Parts: sequence; C-alpha cells; structure tokens
Amino acid sequence: MTRRTGWRSLRPAGAGRQASAVATLLIVHHTPSPNCQAMLESVVSGATAPEIEGVRVVRRAALAATAVDVLEADGYLLGTPANLGYMSGALKHFFDQVYYPCLDGTRGRPFGYYVHGGSDTTGAVRSIESVTTGLGWQRAAPAVSVAGEPGKADLEACWELGATLAAGLTDD
Repeated sequence: MTRRTGWRSLRPAGAGRQASAVATLLIVHHTPSPNCQAMLESVVSGATAPEIEGVRVVRRAALAATAVDVLEADGYLLGTPANLGYMSGALKHFFDQVYYPCLDGTRGRPFGYYVHGGSDTTGAVRSIESVTTGLGWQRAAPAVSVAGEPGKADLEACWELGATLAAGLTDD
C-alpha cells in the first residue's frame, strides 16, 4: 500500500490524558470474520507505523476490554461488524460495561472507529455515534465504513485511521 502523509498534520479535538511521556491508544474490536480481521490489521499497522513515536498501542477484544483499560488510555479506536442493523453485541457489551465507570473520566478524549457490513452499516454507525456522544468522546478522524469485501482503498483508509489516531496522541 502507498502510505499518504496527511495524518501527520491531523490532531484530534478533545482532551487527552498527559500523565506520562507515552500515550496509550486502546483498540477495542470484535473481529469475527476475515474482512473484519483485514480491517483490524490495517488499523494496527497504521497505529504502529515507525514514524509515530511515543504511543503505546493496546489491543483488546471487545468482550475482554475493561473500564480500567479505558480509563488508562488516552484515545480509542473501535472496530465492529454491523449485525442486524446495529453494532456487534460484543461492542455493545463493552459499552455497557464501561459507560458509567468511564463517563466522567474520559469526556473529551479522541476516538475513531471502523465498521464492516455485508450490505449496510448505517445502523451500526448510528449506534456507535450515539454511545460515544453520550460519553462525550470527540471523533478525531472520519469513520471507515465498508459494505462488502474491503478493497485496497478501504484498507488504506483503515491504515490512515490508525495512523491519525496514534499521531494525534503525540506531543510533536
């Protein structure tokens, strides 16, 4: 893939924790299919690009991520399939577990997300936007929403999403 450098100039809106020299990007995902796996791998590749220093990337399956993970992170990248017109049950469970414990402590932090659906992702996008708005998180990059098999441009957009979120957590 050809890597674009536009992410270097993008900085997320919102307040990140600056308690340490190394920021943490928490990637919370539900990855039940090869298409979701390809998108996750592209996001992680972008977030861990060698040009981005000072960011620790933590990956958690949605059913394993905890409120402590969320509170210890400076930004969030969420990934889900679209299931029956909604985000996956696993990502919904994650939000149910962390919503109130993290409500006050994470307001203003940057986030981004990607969604994969067989034919439509509208409901999943709407549900993620609704919950993250309630949490007061600030979207730091356009969402990546893919219906059908992800193509080269879709995977590049996932790479950019990961790079943008990670680069936005750096001080430079």
